[in-house]
Amino acid sequence: MSESTRSVPADLTERYFDAAIALLRTVRDEEAGHIAEAGTLIADTVQAGGRLFAFGAGHSSLPAQDVVYRAGSLALMNLLKVPGVVGVDVMPATLGSALERVDGLAGAVLDTSPAVAGDLLVIISLSGRNSLPVEMALNARALGLKVIGVTSVAYATETKSRHTSGTFLKDHCDLVLDSKISIGDAELTADGVAAPFAPASTVVTSALMQAVMASAAVELAARGIDPPMLRSGNVDGGHEWNGRVMTEYADRVFYRH
Repeated sequence: MSESTRSVPADLTERYFDAAIALLRTVRDEEAGHIAEAGTLIADTVQAGGRLFAFGAGHSSLPAQDVVYRAGSLALMNLLKVPGVVGVDVMPATLGSALERVDGLAGAVLDTSPAVAGDLLVIISLSGRNSLPVEMALNARALGLKVIGVTSVAYATETKSRHTSGTFLKDHCDLVLDSKISIGDAELTADGVAAPFAPASTVVTSALMQAVMASAAVELAARGIDPPMLRSGNVDGGHEWNGRVMTEYADRVFYRH
């Protein structure tokens, strides 16, 4: 055992896992209906021949990326990328935060994307207060897309919007999934640590997204439609399976180009 490992109090580790588990249970219990509704919206889109997109800025991009080209998830989910805000892919990293507050960026991205009326977009934003996710939802619905927002609704009551309208992401969605994350996204405090720490939003939001994908798959199957799922490329036959799925749905898969 390393010196750094021995220096971490066991109860601190337990406290973090307990906090994350408690959040997951709360979301499971309180958002089950909305998760099922989201699965139905996705199944409706797939059945109607529409395309699926996911977007998130900064660390909110991680749960979006987690359902794109992912074993065990729908092959039709595409990442809607905004240059400079996909994770921390720009230097300096603080530029990504600044870009989230730029008016007009979302409209430009959507206008040059393959998204069209009848498609569905999942927008992930923990706070839902910056211009980019708000305008993304506004513009997407104006184009005729269905919008599912994944956000912490608490921010809308305890912070101010940074969009000129004074509204939040949750105000412009066909359906909202509440991650239940508290303001600041930090689950722990400890003596000698000046700021709260140990965020859980990625854990919870990724679980939410995977639950929605599972709900959509089961809903499609219930309708007699074979869900276009991807298999792991690390099991025998996985690459061949995925090749067949992506060829069959080539007009709805954009991450291969």
